[in-house]
Amino acid sequence: MAEVQKELISALLPVGILDYFDIIRVEDSDIGLNIYLEENNSIPQEFKSLIYHSKGFYPEIRVQDFPIRGKKVYLCIKRRRWENQLTGEIISRDWSLVQSGTRMTAEFAAFLKEVFG
Repeated sequence: MAEVQKELISALLPVGILDYFDIIRVEDSDIGLNIYLEENNSIPQEFKSLIYHSKGFYPEIRVQDFPIRGKKVYLCIKRRRWENQLTGEIISRDWSLVQSGTRMTAEFAAFLKEVFG
């Protein structure tokens, strides 16, 4: 994706989301604008001292965001999961911890926590 396009799209997204997600693609359809996001492959800080590897993604969720110029906007989000190579335990990012350590707004962190659990 061209840098100018990425900057424009990032201006439309919640503050801080691109610290954790990559824009994969954007599609304009009859039902609205779909912005596809995948969580980047950076192990959560609280697990950095352990041996984890990416184990793919949870199923994609689709969340309606604020409309743009009368068009519905959907964030199509794929959240990553990691597996402990020794125990097989699956972990994912704790969004309440993210909110306390970054510039992400409390409201958006609470939203992600509600959506992802």
